[in-house]
Amino acid sequence: MRKIIYWVHTSVDGFFDGPDHVLDWPLMGPELSAYSQKLNESVGTLMYGRVVYQVMVSYWPTADTVSDHPHDIAYAPLWRRTPKIVVTNTLTEADWDTRVISGAGLAGKIAALKAEPGKDILLTGGTGLAVSLTELGLIDEYQIIVHPVLLTGGTPVLAGVKDRLKLRLLETRTLDDAVVLHRYERGQD
Repeated sequence: MRKIIYWVHTSVDGFFDGPDHVLDWPLMGPELSAYSQKLNESVGTLMYGRVVYQVMVSYWPTADTVSDHPHDIAYAPLWRRTPKIVVTNTLTEADWDTRVISGAGLAGKIAALKAEPGKDILLTGGTGLAVSLTELGLIDEYQIIVHPVLLTGGTPVLAGVKDRLKLRLLETRTLDDAVVLHRYERGQD
């Protein structure tokens, strides 16, 4: 069975984005970029909620032609060629090898995706879909990257999860002498 891995950047004070949804603060140094690249190469599908998908599709298709950042140059071709899923109730179709799944009957649809053969699924960024999948017990691993910044506001990571969830620490690693990666798996209830 495929796993769903939730990958999210957060500030020290627990925000996914800053006030006014600003996302200019993550530090993508060489070690974090290499780790991200390796993780993205190890999965078979990228998954997003609609808002994050629209942010991704507005940048990554041409990022390697408009940016000189090594991370952008390396990741853009990988993003283009990896199949994607967007979970949404508002989009009916999407570009860039993206399958659209509506939120109706979400538990069964995501469980069926996990049961398909292939590599793991990487749920990237955002919080709404991650909260829904956490509450449904469908996220297997959480990879939380803590950046050395206090944003003092924005969208809290995983805000809205109603029930306590036990996690088991798999790994903690410092990257680029600046960010800390925490890897957890869903604990036994």
